[in-house]
Amino acid sequence: MDILRQIAVVLGAVAFLAVCWWAFSPKRRKRFEEDAKLPFADEELSQRSAEAADDKDTEENSAAVNRGDAGSAPADKNKGQDEK
Repeated sequence: MDILRQIAVVLGAVAFLAVCWWAFSPKRRKRFEEDAKLPFADEELSQRSAEAADDKDTEENSAAVNRGDAGSAPADKNKGQDEK
C-alpha cells in the first residue's frame, strides 16, 4: 500500500508541473493576456448597451411628451414586464 501512495504522489507532482508548464509557457502568454481582458470588454459592452437604452428611453419619452401622452409611454413599456 505504501508504494501506491508514493506512485500517486509522484504522478500528482508530475501532473502539477505539467499544468504549470502549460499555463506559463511563453507561447501561450499572449492568449492568456487577451483572455484576462475579456471580463472588462464585456463590462464596456454592457455600459454602452445601457447608455444606448437610456438614450432610446429619453427619445421615446420626448416623443410622447410632444404627442401629449407622456403618461402612457412608460406604462405601456412596463406592461410587458408584468406579464413575464
